[in-house]
Amino acid sequence: MTRKEFIKLCGIFGISLPIQSTLLSLNNEHDTSKSFSGKVLIIGAGAGGLTAGYFLKQKGIDFEILEASSAFGGRMKINKDFADFPIPLGAEWLETNPSIFNEIVNDSSVQVKIETITDHPDRKFINYSWFNFFEEYIIPTISNKIRYNTIVEFIDYSKNKITVKTQSNYYTADKIIISVPLAILKEEKIRFFPKLPQNKLDAIKEVKVWEGFKAFFEFSTNFYDEGIEISMNKEGEKIYYNASLGQNTSKNIIGLFAVGKPALDYINLSENELKKFILDELDILYSNKATPNYIKHITQNWNNEPFIKGGYLTNYANWKAAKELGKSISDKLYFAGSEYTDGEDWGSVHNAAKSAKNVVKKISTY
Repeated sequence: MTRKEFIKLCGIFGISLPIQSTLLSLNNEHDTSKSFSGKVLIIGAGAGGLTAGYFLKQKGIDFEILEASSAFGGRMKINKDFADFPIPLGAEWLETNPSIFNEIVNDSSVQVKIETITDHPDRKFINYSWFNFFEEYIIPTISNKIRYNTIVEFIDYSKNKITVKTQSNYYTADKIIISVPLAILKEEKIRFFPKLPQNKLDAIKEVKVWEGFKAFFEFSTNFYDEGIEISMNKEGEKIYYNASLGQNTSKNIIGLFAVGKPALDYINLSENELKKFILDELDILYSNKATPNYIKHITQNWNNEPFIKGGYLTNYANWKAAKELGKSISDKLYFAGSEYTDGEDWGSVHNAAKSAKNVVKKISTY
């Protein structure tokens, strides 16, 4: 059963996705009890790595986050200059109940106020984003634990103490949480000793990571209403949509979201070629109204990001392979992120948070 089939089945029978009940069961506000007292290294400061660090902090467990780039957030990246509201170059929609914010913060003394609107079948942030949420509620308590520009090359987990080699240093820890994009493991950017178990290697090789591309175009008038879905199937997805929907803005901005095969039309083009290609597409879709109303644009090619290398795990992956991606190894290596889950759902920020909370629960009760 694929992820899409599973979600559809839940809808048919009126069953809520397991994420909500599972996250509620993982709530551990003010719970500082633990049997593990060693050190944890987290590889990657995306949604999974940041959430893992946050919950380790709440449990009083020592940790560091090693981030290859110069910034946190990974595929939650935003642009703050293009418009008068955050432009989500990566994760954009809320695909679960807004109660997820309180469940991640896990502290009743903190008042979480985030506005969202319905954008069927999901929700959109109002003048806000997933990146802003982590920046406001998660980063302040763990920022001193993040080591930027730290590229992990090799992990030796053959002994009691695990050794992590970066381009310029060595780190040791008792447990490792790997929270890098799946494409990084597929391209073997991190080597392991001993090699990862064959089941894990097979799963990494089997599943497909969709290519990822987004673009935002500003126009002098709204000629596109709510946008249009171009394709949505096993080969990928492509939609043009009203990026200004629900925002406190007078700007007219249309977004392009393309993953999988549809993204291939864009990821190898130059910036000028992209501008012409997309405007030509929009002129065909909207009776030649795009080019004369064009003001400016911005693009994000996720395949060109050196520490990300693509979009996300295809919605149509085999759930058994997806589940294997999230399994821990020898009580030493753990995996957290939107692609390392229990195989029931994946590919969203809330899934990354769920997997990170599960991992911290396993580590703290080891």
